[in-house]
Amino acid sequence: MNLIDNTEPVISTEWFDRSAVTIAPELIGCTLARQLPDGTQLRGLIVETEAYQEGDPACHAYRKQTKRNQIMFGDPGYVYVYLIYGIYHCVNVVTDRSGAPSAVLIRALELEQQTLSTILLKPKEKPVRAAAGPGKLCLAMQIDLALYGTKLELGQAMWLEHRSTDWQAKLDTGSIELTQTTRIGLTQGVELPWRWYVKGCQAVSKFG
Repeated sequence: MNLIDNTEPVISTEWFDRSAVTIAPELIGCTLARQLPDGTQLRGLIVETEAYQEGDPACHAYRKQTKRNQIMFGDPGYVYVYLIYGIYHCVNVVTDRSGAPSAVLIRALELEQQTLSTILLKPKEKPVRAAAGPGKLCLAMQIDLALYGTKLELGQAMWLEHRSTDWQAKLDTGSIELTQTTRIGLTQGVELPWRWYVKGCQAVSKFG
């Protein structure tokens, strides 16, 4: 059961002032909202996350502070976006106290139907797989480096909303289950079980 107060639908930045390993599973079932400049709103349910924190050899801030990772050393509740392979973006939420670099990578979303209607799918691609992976979800939600450092709050380009009471009830009764496993695509910290996803959800990037 999520013991953090969620009487307000939009998650406050203070909520993220905790360990990434604590927050990552609690973000499953929450909603990522993206407000475009023209007023269009894109929304998706978070179904997969990974935690990265201080002292973790797989964390971007493990060795030292750089221009790329400096947002991770700041206050919690901000967006950390980075580029991989020169073409794909990944979106993270900065967690923990200021000065303790950590973040949660949002790995997959189950997009809402209205959001799906705005996306041009690849031939034979299933709609449920449109945001199944960090690069795919950033494409679907139009997230790029311009959003680096965005504060996650209502009125900004992005914010997060707590789990619905219905979703939480299903988790509490076991009709929705979370799987915890090791992270994907790493060469360091591979043994740490800091990845979570919704069991059986087809929007997850990869099972196991």
